[in-house]
Amino acid sequence: MTRSLTILLLCLPMLSQANSNFGDPQLGKIKAPSCVFCHGADGVATNPTYPNLNGQDVQYLYQSMKAYQNGERVGPLAEMMTAQLSRLDDQDLKDVAAYFAQQ
Repeated sequence: MTRSLTILLLCLPMLSQANSNFGDPQLGKIKAPSCVFCHGADGVATNPTYPNLNGQDVQYLYQSMKAYQNGERVGPLAEMMTAQLSRLDDQDLKDVAAYFAQQ
C-alpha cells in the first residue's frame, strides 16, 4: 500500500467524526422553527421552487447560510433569508445544518 493511501485510510475516521461533531442536530431542530415553513419539518420543501435541505452536506448547508448572512447570496428570497438568519451565530448555524443534514 502506498504511503498516501495509508494516510488517507487513517484519516477517514477523523473526517467522519469531524462532520458528526460539526453541530448538534437536536439543538438545530430547536433553533430552526422558522425554517420549516418553507423547507418542511423533514427538510423537504413545501414549495417546489424552494430547495430541499434533507440529507444535504452539513458543510454546504452551513456555508450557504453564512453566505446569506454575509450578503453574498442574491436573488428574490435572499433578503428574507438574511433576515431569518440574522440572529443566529456560527454555532447556531452549525446546529441547524447538522439537523437538516441528518434527515
